[in-house]
Amino acid sequence: MESAAVRNPAVPEALAEATRHQPRASFALAAALSSPGHAYLFRGPRGSGKAAAARAFAAELLAEGVADPGDARRRALLDPSPHPDLVWLRPPGAQHLVEDVREQVIRASSLSPAEGMRRVFVIEEAEDLRDESQNALLKTLEEPAPFAHLILVCSEPEQLAETIISRCAPIEFGPLAPDAVLDALGAGADADAAARLSGGDVELARLLTDDRGVALRAIAETAARAPRSGSQVAEPWRELLAAASEAGEAAGAEEERRLLEEAEVTARRGRKGKLTREAIEQVRRTERRARTQALDLGLALCCDWYRDLAAIASGARDVVLNTDRRDELAEDAEGLDPARARTAVEWVLDTRRRLRVNVSEELALEALWLRLSATLAPEV
Repeated sequence: MESAAVRNPAVPEALAEATRHQPRASFALAAALSSPGHAYLFRGPRGSGKAAAARAFAAELLAEGVADPGDARRRALLDPSPHPDLVWLRPPGAQHLVEDVREQVIRASSLSPAEGMRRVFVIEEAEDLRDESQNALLKTLEEPAPFAHLILVCSEPEQLAETIISRCAPIEFGPLAPDAVLDALGAGADADAAARLSGGDVELARLLTDDRGVALRAIAETAARAPRSGSQVAEPWRELLAAASEAGEAAGAEEERRLLEEAEVTARRGRKGKLTREAIEQVRRTERRARTQALDLGLALCCDWYRDLAAIASGARDVVLNTDRRDELAEDAEGLDPARARTAVEWVLDTRRRLRVNVSEELALEALWLRLSATLAPEV
């Protein structure tokens, strides 16, 4: 686990703040400022501060060689940033659009800076680049313009082609320690459990403490306990699917509202704005992405439950993640062979991997719970 970094006076203030729990990344980026490279891969788990560090690093690159570095730095640190030499690309849905990568990064990286010495291009969630986008980026990474700097922010580097990874200088981020996450959340029994369940991801920890996260966690717990409780519910995984669908619909509705507001602003003479075909497809991508993420989180919570069952059954109560559910875990773990709980963890992990390659959700979940029931059912 990374610990909080001691303030290094050689590290600019904004960069030091963004990397205060990432000492290794902090010193690597401070060193990089003396002779910046043209491509970086900020890699590490979600919620570890990669995006904030990328923004602070980009601000320092853009502040060099301009008449008012403080103003350039301030504008670059804003989100969204009005700085003309900072391009920040996020996926509009499940994946980055190939056209966006070509227009906003590849072609734009050949244009001279508008203000200073450099242009910076940040691709957030780079693991969501399609193969076609990654192939298109190769030439830019191999032969960048002398003023262009690319930063790829990635939580799952295994999704990137080795040719992409090999052309980027790695900046490593570790998961935040539970104490660091808890410090961001505040006190409380639910906060302690959320900090442990988040795996060092502050945003996930915050989600687990709001109404949506609390509800999803309760649904996942009920589904995970069904094989041990003798529940008469035939398909306990149905509620997980319903919660994922609800999350997707909510995200899609919010994206549609945002796009309609943009259309209204650009509509002439007060005519009502309408969504274009591309905007409608973007709403659908957003909905699919949110649905997939919610379902994966629900399964991850089930996985954590079985991991804790194995710990309790082995007599290791101190290492459980669901610290506010120890009594329930003890009830489920009574008479359970820890090896069976570990097998359940493997089944859930395998299903999560399979769902990433577009297998049928219903079939995959039905098969999973049949296996879990056979593995975890109390012995008669």
